[in-house]
Amino acid sequence: MWTSVVCAQADSNAAHAELRAKAVTQVVLGILSYARWPVEPAQLRLCLVGPTEYADDLLKGSTQSTGRPVVVRRLLTGAPQVVDECDAVYIGKLSPEARSQLFSEITGHPLLSISEADDPCTVGSLFCLRVSDTHVAFEVNLDSVARSGVRIHPSVLQLSRRRAVQP
Repeated sequence: MWTSVVCAQADSNAAHAELRAKAVTQVVLGILSYARWPVEPAQLRLCLVGPTEYADDLLKGSTQSTGRPVVVRRLLTGAPQVVDECDAVYIGKLSPEARSQLFSEITGHPLLSISEADDPCTVGSLFCLRVSDTHVAFEVNLDSVARSGVRIHPSVLQLSRRRAVQP
C-alpha cells in the first residue's frame, strides 16, 4: 500500500511539474511575441543558461504565432557565444558572480533576458518569472528594457499586471 501511495504522489508531482513547464513556455513565448529586435531574426534563438527548473518544455522548440520558429539550446554558464548566438536568454539559477558576469557580457547588445530563479528583478533581467504551484506570472524591469536595445510593446506591461497563467 505504501508503495502505491508514493508512486501516485510521484506521478501527481511529475504531472504538476509538466503543467508548470507548459505554463512557463506559454508565458515565455508570449513575452517573446511582444519583443522587436533592431534586426528581426528569421528564427528566434533562445538560449538557456544555468540550471533551470521549468524550462524542459521550452527545449522541445516551438513556433511563434507569427510562424517564426523558436530554436532553443542550452549553453554553459560563461559561454562566450551568448552575445553572438542568442536573441534571448532564459536564465536559471546562477551564482551572484556568474549572473554579474553574464549581464556584463550582454549589456549593450540587443538581447532579451528572462530570469527563472528568485531574481528580485532589480538588476539585469528584462523579465523575471514568478512561478508557483498555482500560477506563472512575471515582472518587468523597465530600466533593463530601456537599456536592452530590444523594443517591448507596451501591452506586455499590462500583461504583467493581469492574472497569471494557470498550470
